[in-house]
Amino acid sequence: MKRHKGKLVASFLITLGIWLTLHKGGLKIVPEGGDFHAVRWWVVPCYVVILAAIAWFRSIRWRFLLRAVTDVPKKRLFTTAMVGFTAILLMPFRIGEFVRPYMLHAKQGAKPGEKPISLTAATSSVVAERVIDGLYVSVVLALALLLVPTVDPLPDRVVGIPVSVKQVRMSGYAMFGLFGVASITIATFYFARAWAHRTTLLVVGKVSPSLAERLAGMAEKLADGLHVFGRGRDLLGFLFETTIYWALNACGMWLLAWGCGVTHADGTAVTFGEACTLMGMLSCAVIIPGPPGMLGVFQAGVYSGMTMYYPTSIVTGPGAAYVFLMYASQIAFQLLAGALGLLMEGTRGLEVLERGEVPGPE
Repeated sequence: MKRHKGKLVASFLITLGIWLTLHKGGLKIVPEGGDFHAVRWWVVPCYVVILAAIAWFRSIRWRFLLRAVTDVPKKRLFTTAMVGFTAILLMPFRIGEFVRPYMLHAKQGAKPGEKPISLTAATSSVVAERVIDGLYVSVVLALALLLVPTVDPLPDRVVGIPVSVKQVRMSGYAMFGLFGVASITIATFYFARAWAHRTTLLVVGKVSPSLAERLAGMAEKLADGLHVFGRGRDLLGFLFETTIYWALNACGMWLLAWGCGVTHADGTAVTFGEACTLMGMLSCAVIIPGPPGMLGVFQAGVYSGMTMYYPTSIVTGPGAAYVFLMYASQIAFQLLAGALGLLMEGTRGLEVLERGEVPGPE
């Protein structure tokens, strides 16, 4: 708490600002009792089962990115990831991202015959995973924004949020551009490292040679996580399980929306394409470094997506129940999974979390 008090205060102010904005616009963090009248409650445990499957594939696909360095058992990847993902959830500004690679670095090689993994290799693999995930979901979002019909005409503003729906849609395309550029940059440093290094020194070096060297060195270390692109079988395996991971996400969001009674103005049910848009808009929101628990940014992302397809009465009624149940289910599941991961990891997981921070890449 002492070490991160500045970040905690800033995250609290962000949460308060988002909450006040949503509340002023009539959107709810906690719905009213009548908002749950259309909920099919059996859908909620089904959604939790889907969350468990999502957690499994999200965790174990990491092995394909690490295989160029060493083979890591699926069980270790799963327990490490559960603690790491919970740390991301609980710590402000996503500083928990460092917990997962540090835990793997600290534990891998502890047993006789195991090949250790450096912190740089573990961290670069996580960066590669994040970039590929971002590119993947941004492509899905861009296609959904182009192909899935919206309400006509589009509302001038998102319900409860002082931004236009056009700006929300542009943020989806901006996400695609951002991760596209990040992917191209890291790929260039992987496949054409010497040229990329010289170009960075030539361009950035005009401003600051030392900064250019630091940026080039950092990009080269992060690009090492793309070793999977040199191993066709591992690349196909990673992309296949990543597809399952994101497909399960979209299916879970669609099922829960249907189960909460989210419908169009004519009474027709939510479509899978719309669920893909909601998933993409949620991803846009939560990549913003912010408060613990994603409180506020989570709700704003889903509400922004729903405004494109459903009338205000649905967004602020059954839609509020949908957002609440999805958020509560994810938080409860991740906390339980994190606790299970700590129990399976033993003292190592607790030691990492008690430190409050981890060392940077080697």
